[in-house]
Amino acid sequence: MKTITIYTDGACSGNPGPGGWGAILQYGEHTKELSGGEKLTTNNRMELTGVIRALQALKEPCIVELYSDSKYIIDALEKGWARGWRARGWVKSDKKPALNPDLWETLLDLCQVHQVRTHWVKGHAENPYNNRCDQLAVGEWRKLKEE
Repeated sequence: MKTITIYTDGACSGNPGPGGWGAILQYGEHTKELSGGEKLTTNNRMELTGVIRALQALKEPCIVELYSDSKYIIDALEKGWARGWRARGWVKSDKKPALNPDLWETLLDLCQVHQVRTHWVKGHAENPYNNRCDQLAVGEWRKLKEE
């Protein structure tokens, strides 16, 4: 199985507001950048969308080293929170509804296809790939804000 490194980030101007996501996929010498946005969304939805779109871009099952500055995503995957929310019908342990069940459902399904290993990186710090993903995401929401 191929090992792919993925960096993702999401950004929003207002929460909710126009938002964007960015992703960088790396395999050997190859690098691919992806980005997109939505006119009315939240930061967490953009964070999730970046991961989903990056995984959907893979043409075969892969081992994925996923880097994100979103504790929401990293903790929900690493600590099994998202699987628990799904098992309880998208209800959190505090009995409140889990947010973004549509995106979590898609992401959990993709995690069945790929072996995803999560890594948290500090946002807006020294990681050039995370910083580039942030630039992609911000660029997307800025385009939407200007429309």
